[in-house]
Amino acid sequence: MKYNIREIASIIGAKYDILEEGSIDHLLTDSRTLSFPETTLFFAIRTQTGDGSRYIAELYRLRVRHFVVNRYRPEFAEMKDANFLIVENVLAALQQLAIHHRKQFGIPVIGITGSNGKTVVKELLYQLLHREFNIVRSPRSYNSQLGVPLSVWQMNGNHTLGIFEAGISQPNEMTNLRRIIAPTIGILTNIGEAHQENFASPMQKCLEKLSLFNNCEVIIYNADDRQIVHGLEKACLSHRGLGWSRTDSEAQIFIESIRQRDTVTEISCTMFGGITRTYVIPFTDAASIENVIHCIALMIYLKPTALGNLQAFRELEPVAMRLEVKDGINHCCLISDTCNSDIHSLAIALDFQFSRKGDRNMKTTVILSDILQSGLMPKVLYKKVAELFRQKKVERVIGIGRDLKTHGPAAFHMESEFYESTQEFIRSSSFRQFGNELILLKGSQMFHFEQITELLEKKVHETILEVNLDAVVHNYNHFRSMLRPQTQIVCMVKAFGYGVGSYELAKTLQEHRCDYLAVAVADEGAELRKEGISIPIIVMNPEFGSFNTLFEYRLEPEVYSFRLLNALIREAERRGIVSWPVHVKIDTGMYRLGFRPEDMPEVCRQLKQQNGLYARSVFSHLAGSDSAEHDAFTLRQIQAYTRAADTLEKELGYPVARHVLNSAGIERFTACQFNMVRLGIGLYGISALAGSEALQPVCALKTTILQIQDVPAGRSVGYGRKSRTERDSRIAVIPIGYADGLDRRLGNGAGEVVIRGRRCPFIGNLCMDISMIDVTDVEAQERDEVTVFGKTLSVSEIARKLNTIPYEILTSISPRVKRIYYKE
Repeated sequence: MKYNIREIASIIGAKYDILEEGSIDHLLTDSRTLSFPETTLFFAIRTQTGDGSRYIAELYRLRVRHFVVNRYRPEFAEMKDANFLIVENVLAALQQLAIHHRKQFGIPVIGITGSNGKTVVKELLYQLLHREFNIVRSPRSYNSQLGVPLSVWQMNGNHTLGIFEAGISQPNEMTNLRRIIAPTIGILTNIGEAHQENFASPMQKCLEKLSLFNNCEVIIYNADDRQIVHGLEKACLSHRGLGWSRTDSEAQIFIESIRQRDTVTEISCTMFGGITRTYVIPFTDAASIENVIHCIALMIYLKPTALGNLQAFRELEPVAMRLEVKDGINHCCLISDTCNSDIHSLAIALDFQFSRKGDRNMKTTVILSDILQSGLMPKVLYKKVAELFRQKKVERVIGIGRDLKTHGPAAFHMESEFYESTQEFIRSSSFRQFGNELILLKGSQMFHFEQITELLEKKVHETILEVNLDAVVHNYNHFRSMLRPQTQIVCMVKAFGYGVGSYELAKTLQEHRCDYLAVAVADEGAELRKEGISIPIIVMNPEFGSFNTLFEYRLEPEVYSFRLLNALIREAERRGIVSWPVHVKIDTGMYRLGFRPEDMPEVCRQLKQQNGLYARSVFSHLAGSDSAEHDAFTLRQIQAYTRAADTLEKELGYPVARHVLNSAGIERFTACQFNMVRLGIGLYGISALAGSEALQPVCALKTTILQIQDVPAGRSVGYGRKSRTERDSRIAVIPIGYADGLDRRLGNGAGEVVIRGRRCPFIGNLCMDISMIDVTDVEAQERDEVTVFGKTLSVSEIARKLNTIPYEILTSISPRVKRIYYKE
C-alpha cells in the first residue's frame, strides 16, 4: 500500500513545503539499510547515542528525497529537490503513521507480549497457521517502540492475519504499542524478572503488559499463574480471558497430561464441549511445551478446524532465534538465517550480509528457498526479490523450490541456478564448487537448510565460543549513554578482540559508528584493514620493525618514548609523509610505557620542528580506577595527566584530543571524560560496579558430552589419580582441555560447568584436549550441551575462583575453538 508524500504529511501533522511529489512504500530509520531510495521516507530519529539528521546528506546523495525531521537545518537548503516534513517528535510521527496504516485493515490481529517466549510463540503460530491464513508478522524480534511501527507498516490488502510482538522495559510504554498494533486477540506468555528493576512491583509490570489487550476480544493466558489471574481481575479483563490450566479440570482448556519421552512430548487436553485431543510435539523442554499450549488455545478460538491437523504439531520445527556467522569450507563465510522466511526478513538478512562484505574480496552469494505465503503471485514476488538483490549487490543466487525453479530464471539477471529441492542441490556438481564466497542461507524451515550449512561449514571440534553481537551493541550503547554526545569512544579490540574475534567485533562497532578502534600491534590492525575496516585504528604497542605496516595500512601509532618519536619522524620524512596522526602516551604513575609529565616541553619542541607527524591525542593509563581503595591515587593521576596535556596543547598551538578513562573509569569517574574515552573490558560485559546488571555478557564457551561412564565408589579419575569418587558416580567426558584455554587449576572440583541448568564439578586433572565432570546429580545424556561460562556461570565468577582477572579468562581461549557470531 502506497501513500503520497502530501498524505503522509497530513497524517503526521507535519509542517511542510512539498518540492518534489512522490509516493512512499518504504520507511527507513537506519541509513545503513537503504534499498529503494526513490520510494523511501527517512525518519531522522534522535536517540541517546545518535542523531539521524547526521545521515541526511549521505542519504540525499544516494537519491533519497523525503525526510521527517524535528527542525530545519541550514544545510538542507542545498538539497533543492528534497522534501522535509518538520514535526516536534520524529519517533511519535513514525508511530502515528503506523497507527493510521493499521486502521486501514479489518483483519484479525494477534498481539503477543510477556517476559519470555514472544518470538517463539509468534513463529510457532506461523508454522501452524500459514496454510490457513496469509500472515503478516513481526520480523525477528521487532517489538520495541521503533520496531513495532516498522512491523505494522508491512500490512497490505493481501494479508488475512497479523501477528505482532510488543516488548516493554518501562512503565507507560505499552500505550503507544497498543494503538499501533490494535490487537483483536491477545496472548500473554508469562511474567518473569526481566526489566523488573524499572517497575515498582511485579504487579505494576503485569498490568502494564495486560494494557496491550484493553480492546481485545479474547486474551490467551496460563490460568495456573496466580499473578496473571490477579492482574486480569485488577485490569477488569477477566471476562475476556481464555485460560488453560494443568491443575483445574473446570478450566476452559484443561491440560490433562503431559508425557515426555525421548525427544517428543505428548500433550493431552480437553477443550470446549468435552473434546479431548492428544498432540505430539518434537520438544521436551518446559518452555517449548508451554509455548505450544498457548498456540493450541489460540487456535481453539481463531481456527478450531486447524486443530485436527495433528501432523502439523508433529512437524513443528525449533525456532531459530538468531542469525549466525560461521567459517565455511574453501575460505567461505556462512551467514545462516532460518528464523523466518519472507521478503521483509530477507531484507534484514541482506543488510547484514552487505555490512559483512565491506572491502573483502569475496563473492556475495545467496542460497534462497521459495518464500511461502507472501500474498503475491510468484512472478511479481521474485521480481521484487531480484530488485532487492540488485540493490544489495548480490552476485550469485541459488534458488531452491518449485516456484524459484519455475520463475527464477526470468527474474534474476545475474549468475544463478535453480533446483526443486535441497537434496537435488546437494547432489549437484555446483555444491562442490564454492570458494571465497560470503554465503547467506535464507530458507523456510521445511527446506531444511541446516543440511546445507552442515556440509558447507568448516569442520572443527565441538567446543565453541558463542559471541552475541547484539550484546556488544548493547554494551557499547550503554557506555555511550553515560557520555556527552561529543565525547568520542576508542574501542579496544586488541588480543584478537579480547579472545572473541576482532573482525566481527570491529565490523559491528564500525556499523554503529564507533569513532576509533585500538589494537596492540600493527599486524592486528593490518588484518582489520584487509577485512574492510576503514575507521581510524590506534596501535598501542608499535614495534620498530612495524613502520612499513603502519604507513601501508593507515594505522596511527602510540608514541611513548623519544627513541620511538625520533624513529617515526625520520621514517615519515623518508617517505615524504606530512601530518601523520600519532597518540602521545604519558606515564602518570603506572610505570609502564609513556613519557614523563616533565618531558612534555621537549616532546613539543621535537614535534614543532617537523611536519611529518602531528599529535592526534594525548592519553594516560589509570592503574586502579576499578577499585575504591585507589581513588585518591587515581585522582592524582588524572591531575598529573591534565597538567601535562595542558602543556602539550598550549605548546603545540592546536587542539589535541584527550583520553584517560578506561571502562572502569567511565563508570566511576565519568566527570573526567575529557573529549575521548577508551572502552575495553566493559564492551565485553564486565562491569567495575559490583552487582551491576546494566551490561550483557557477550561470550559463552560451550561444548558437549562425548561419553558418560558409570564409575563405582572409591575409583580414581584422570591423570595422576588426584580425584576419587566418593559414591557410585556418573562421570561425563567433554571435549575441552587446557589446549583450548581452560585453566588447569579448575580441575579436581575447583571449577564447575552447567548442564541442564545444574552445576556439575570437574573431577580429576584437566587434560590437554578433554576433561571429566561429575554428573551424578543431573539427568545428563551424551551430546547434552555443556556451558563452561556464559549467562549462568560468569567469566567474573571463574576469575575470582582462580584469583585472576576476566581479561585472562577471555584472552586464553585458543584459536582452535570455533567462534560463532550471532544476532537475535
